[in-house]
Amino acid sequence: MPAALVYITTSSQEEALSIAQVAVKEGLAACGNVIPGVVSVYNWEGSVQVDGEVLLLLKTSDSKVSELSSRVRELHSYDLPCIVAYTSVGGDPEYLKWVEDQVSGE
Repeated sequence: MPAALVYITTSSQEEALSIAQVAVKEGLAACGNVIPGVVSVYNWEGSVQVDGEVLLLLKTSDSKVSELSSRVRELHSYDLPCIVAYTSVGGDPEYLKWVEDQVSGE
């Protein structure tokens, strides 16, 4: 089963940590990385915005992406959070098996 990396931007380190902890505890993600210091430039409601954000990367199985995305949306403070999943094309087989085991409950 392919693994997926889910890219999420959040408003703060606390929000990123909270979402990551829930996702791991609920078996929706094997682990998460919280990366502070992201600057995002985007168009919102007709004007260009520049905001500091925190990047959250969650590792999961491809089969859990939809459920994980829905749960993140429930927990997230934004009206329209950035939640984008990338399916792996390879990687260390032992690590990918560990990811699958974590989210499959084995």
